[in-house]
Amino acid sequence: MIKKIALFQILFSWILIGSLLSAQKVTQIKFEGLAHLSPTSAKEIANIRVGDEITAEKINDSIKNFFSQGYFKDVWVDQQGSVLIYHFEEKLAIANVDIKGFGSGDEGTKLLEGIGVKKGDLYDERRVRKAERTLIAKLESQGYYDTVVDITTTPVGESSVALVFDVNKGEKIIIQEQNFIGADELVQNDIELDLANKEKDFLGWMPWRNNGEATVDQLEYDAYRVKDAYMRKGYLDAYVSKPLMRVDFGSYNAKVDYQVVEGVQYRVGTIGVTQQVPGINTEDLKENLILKEGKIFNIKRMRKDITLLEEEVGNLGYAFVKVAPQMHKDPEKKIINLNYVIEPGEIVSINDVIISGNDITKDRVIRRYIYLAPGDKFNARDLKDSKNALGRTGFFEKVDVESQRISADKINLLVKVSETSTGTISAGGGYGSYEGLMVNASISDRNFFGSGINSTLGFEISKVSTNYNLSFVNPKIWDSMYSFGVSVYKRDYEYIDYTQDQLGGSMTFGREFYRYFNGSLGIGYVDNQSSYNEDSNTTLLNSLLYNDQYKKASVFTTISFDNTDDFYNAREGMRAVVNFEYAQLDGDDYNATFYDGYTDTFKTSAKIGFYYGLEDWIDYDLILRLKGRATYINRDENKKLPIGEKLFMGGIGSVRGYNPYSLAPRLENGDLVGGTQRASGTVEASIPLSEAAKMRLAFFYDYGYISNDADIFESSPILENDITRSSTGVVLDWQSGFGPINLVFAYPIDDEPGDDTAVFEFSMGTRF
Repeated sequence: MIKKIALFQILFSWILIGSLLSAQKVTQIKFEGLAHLSPTSAKEIANIRVGDEITAEKINDSIKNFFSQGYFKDVWVDQQGSVLIYHFEEKLAIANVDIKGFGSGDEGTKLLEGIGVKKGDLYDERRVRKAERTLIAKLESQGYYDTVVDITTTPVGESSVALVFDVNKGEKIIIQEQNFIGADELVQNDIELDLANKEKDFLGWMPWRNNGEATVDQLEYDAYRVKDAYMRKGYLDAYVSKPLMRVDFGSYNAKVDYQVVEGVQYRVGTIGVTQQVPGINTEDLKENLILKEGKIFNIKRMRKDITLLEEEVGNLGYAFVKVAPQMHKDPEKKIINLNYVIEPGEIVSINDVIISGNDITKDRVIRRYIYLAPGDKFNARDLKDSKNALGRTGFFEKVDVESQRISADKINLLVKVSETSTGTISAGGGYGSYEGLMVNASISDRNFFGSGINSTLGFEISKVSTNYNLSFVNPKIWDSMYSFGVSVYKRDYEYIDYTQDQLGGSMTFGREFYRYFNGSLGIGYVDNQSSYNEDSNTTLLNSLLYNDQYKKASVFTTISFDNTDDFYNAREGMRAVVNFEYAQLDGDDYNATFYDGYTDTFKTSAKIGFYYGLEDWIDYDLILRLKGRATYINRDENKKLPIGEKLFMGGIGSVRGYNPYSLAPRLENGDLVGGTQRASGTVEASIPLSEAAKMRLAFFYDYGYISNDADIFESSPILENDITRSSTGVVLDWQSGFGPINLVFAYPIDDEPGDDTAVFEFSMGTRF
């Protein structure tokens, strides 16, 4: 018994000594071999601190923590008494990531985005292989199959590596046939209109045709787009199956089948609006709705009506108004009764306006066109007008204005813009039977260094003309409502019997009124030195008409209105300009035998344009444009009005199909004497050719009238005074990679013998 107790005491003593030895505490931690991680961060990752007990379990856990970061090839620990020394062998850093064999550099950059590997990362074989699989999946989603990606690494120094993904895209899948089995009421073109995957068209390689290339990742969503196409035509019960794609991997041609059950077509029965918003009349809301009782139901128009109701209520400050449509179908009567329930929520105010996406345009320039400021009560119309005003500047390709709720009654406005190229180096030309080949070029920027200032320097040269111009316009001086502009020009134009030589300039001050209105007041000066050509059949008549050397000083005022929604392709709104100019002419070469000096003039000019997009009504992006122009010159008939101050017609801006300045009243010998009153109108219908290629085709009809309120000399010999001409044709508008290209093909409808008709006109530019 005594021996057992003694043995137990000895064993207990050894256990106690071992526990004391194993309970050694950390006095210092060292890190060796770190390059991309700071010692402070390493201590946090190790999760061992000075004063902690040293145990094998803690050391092993700390090593696992380091490996989980993905930075290291190897980690080990030396224990020297109470000191822990961590040794690291870090992975190589990625000095550069490149992709080859896939389109242009921009396309490759977009493809690399989101694959999980970028410059500055540490090289990890698992992440690189994952990036390879991501690249292949991205290309497959774009319709490529049999894609191969080879990965090569090249050492850069001792601690870095360059990574290259060499891509062989494989082959594109082409949809040669697409079937909608069971579709009887809708034609295939209507069904496919909004699909991402469409059947290949004849001549599908052309920019405005469909090439049939498959977009595999969008295929499952196309079934919902087909369903939506039916709902736009009133087929609310239509069933559309998931698409079945069969691919021949020998030719990479595909066939896609949808199973469709159309159901019945519904018309709109009754329409009601349930609301209790102070200041809103329910009947007024119903009158403005696009969907009408008795018409075929259209889901797209219903969505537009919901937006319209939200805007009407939003104009009273309800930023988060909700409109819930209650739909009651009656399959037997084939009608659907609608009731919109409006829940306005609370009135909110603006906390802040946050702008993003403007790399060039300054914030203050954008704020000029935003009609809501911090502290203002929310207004949906102000929000829409702000977006349209930014669109009218031409500075941005895309403008989005969103609201961010920060409390029950406060929101931030998030203004997100995508800038477009506002600088233009343009070159163009044309050909006419008189001017021959004409070339022109200009350099301009509507948003000079992001300041919103519009500047232009240009020239035009042809066989008979040389023109130069320089202009500068600041639409918002010091971010105020005031504007300032100045321009100078030099113009030489050789007509058949005389040459016009002009040097002129103008200065304008303006102000914005009532959001859509602008007014301006300006002064101008012109030094005109016109003379008849020595090699022409010089007569007294020619001398009287064309030999003018005078100086003109003028004062003018302009009132303009613009509430359109876009700079290039307006789909709603109106543009109108009225200009009044009073001018005094001073010169000696007026021929006192027939005239009592040069006349003072009062000129009135007006332009107006209406723009209307019909997509809401016909589900097609058709834009109608109606434009009108008129000018009248009031003068003293006993004094001479120089031909350089008279009106002419023809070409772009009046009646296409006739060369510029080629239409005007003429004398018995055929000489043009110019007019004092002119009017023209244009009707255009613009349709999309290719949204991807940004091409549109516009059909037009032009009509023009010009006459001369003849003076005492001109009244007797004028042969044709009241002139009317018209034309028709097409204009191809293409926002190409080289800049805007416009091709004008015009046909003069009622040209007369002696008219100078145009053959063809085009313009082309490159943006920078």
